[in-house]
Amino acid sequence: MRSRAFARTVITVAAAVVATGVVAFAQGQGRGAAPQPQPPPSPRAAAPIDLAGYWVSIVNEDYRWRMITPPKGDYASIPLTDEGRKVADAWDPSQDGRCDAYGIGGLMRMPTRLNITWESDTVLKIETDAGQQTRRLFFDAARPAPTARTLQGFSRAQWQRAVPAGRGGPPPTGPAPGSSLKVTTTQVRGGWLRRNGVPYSENATVTEHFDRFPAPDGAEWLVVTTIVSDAKFLNQDFVTSSHFKKESDASKWSPSPCRAS
Repeated sequence: MRSRAFARTVITVAAAVVATGVVAFAQGQGRGAAPQPQPPPSPRAAAPIDLAGYWVSIVNEDYRWRMITPPKGDYASIPLTDEGRKVADAWDPSQDGRCDAYGIGGLMRMPTRLNITWESDTVLKIETDAGQQTRRLFFDAARPAPTARTLQGFSRAQWQRAVPAGRGGPPPTGPAPGSSLKVTTTQVRGGWLRRNGVPYSENATVTEHFDRFPAPDGAEWLVVTTIVSDAKFLNQDFVTSSHFKKESDASKWSPSPCRAS
């Protein structure tokens, strides 16, 4: 009788141990199945609008300042300081065609085509056929700005995503109507706002907003709003809005370099 009672006790204890192990295993499995934190998507993967492709500028405003080189001293509509006017008045027509007109301050106002591509997951590249310029927009906020000043400067980019009011949770990815790209450029070399020598200085900061939207006829449009801030040569911000239309391919792409000096 004692042997049977002892056996029943051993079996009961063993069953309890097994049950406890099963519960612990199940709980461990549950914890293991919980979703692990994922790294945020790259700027390329998170892009709310697609800017890649070939675009041609549509000159539907300021024609006489954009399609031809204005005469010396024609700086109407630009809020120049006295020093800025002095520099503009010193321009010589023999300087027409110089690369100074194709710097960050005036490039997007040129009658040009753009070729926009992703150079990497964090760098968006913009090439122009007019003046044959290349810009790189860096989404990596930790990237240090270079010390050297260049014609296109150093551009930091960030997506401005339109999110419905009251929506919570993590930021969405993929296309989002109303979203845009904001680009802030510093470390510029200085250049011309127009081809007739209207200046901006090396102290200038250029802020741009890139917006893409479809037209009722199916065409795709890109609007680039450019804000040039320069306390040295401008009394206030100089703001322009440049329009580009999407092209189906590169058949009309025709790079033409500017004059270095």
